[in-house]
Amino acid sequence: MVRDHLAHLHQHPVVPAEKREALRQRIKQLLIERDAVLVAHYYTDPELQALAEETGGCVSDSLEMARFGRDHPAKTLVVAGVKFMGETAKILSPEKTVLMPTLEATCSLDIGCPADEFSAFCDAHPDRTVVVYANTSAAVKARADWVVTSSIALKVVDYLDSQGEKILWAPDKHLGSYVQRETGADVLLWDGACIVHEEFKAQGILDLKKVYPDAAVLVHPESPEPVVALADMAGSTSQIIQAAKDLPNKQMIVATDQGIFYKLQQQVPDKEFIIAPTAGSGATCRSCANCPWMAMNALDNLADALENQTGEIFVDADLGKRAMQPLTRMLDFAAKNL
Repeated sequence: MVRDHLAHLHQHPVVPAEKREALRQRIKQLLIERDAVLVAHYYTDPELQALAEETGGCVSDSLEMARFGRDHPAKTLVVAGVKFMGETAKILSPEKTVLMPTLEATCSLDIGCPADEFSAFCDAHPDRTVVVYANTSAAVKARADWVVTSSIALKVVDYLDSQGEKILWAPDKHLGSYVQRETGADVLLWDGACIVHEEFKAQGILDLKKVYPDAAVLVHPESPEPVVALADMAGSTSQIIQAAKDLPNKQMIVATDQGIFYKLQQQVPDKEFIIAPTAGSGATCRSCANCPWMAMNALDNLADALENQTGEIFVDADLGKRAMQPLTRMLDFAAKNL
């Protein structure tokens, strides 16, 4: 299913420097004219992240993207990321126009958790509290009791476990297993995975450690268990950035999408960051840790979205109200516990 989606992806054309600068200036003007703000994920192109910063927008993980979009006074939210992020913004701000550079940018976790199959899975286990990762469709969120991001998943599941609740978790089995190990909760897992994080190799990290013996290993827990086991710190994108600041190591091996390197190098300029390998020995590239869907966000389709209101996100009103409940539950919990 996921590979079928990947087959249709095309490489974004290289835009000459002069045209890129013209697009940047046009986007800045359009953001003002449309009363719009740009919200970009850490995994998008560094050029988009820089543009969001320069225009008073937000570069962050999906939890902060959700909060920022909900609380910002702009009438239009432009979400550079993948489709579930745009849907989340629309659910939390139904009165706002939500645009994305492309509606084709999806997520393997979202694709791998169809709402009808997931609903049947939930129906088969009615005694469990349904906790879904943010990387899911609006319809899957509407079926959940809780929505979580990777930055808050441990705290939410630990809380639910303390209340004696058993968990049904979807869709990322690696993150779910990590949460299960860390909290000791009773967790039933959906079988899904991120195509980027699943490719990190424990042996590759061990080999890198021979070259960089003093490097800290920072891992996103969407990675397989043997990779997480090697981590000096496992956590969300925002937690990885914080760990890079806090740890004394001058070198960091990072197992997550390479898009995060823009913010890492900006926030911690005196340290060296090395991408963890995804390729085995003999491969032509050391690491291909880039989400192909995040890479579909670019200056030209961002300008087009603002100019012509293409890529607008719509969520059925009733579905949005139902999905709003577990999302609001997460945001309220985060406000008290993060």
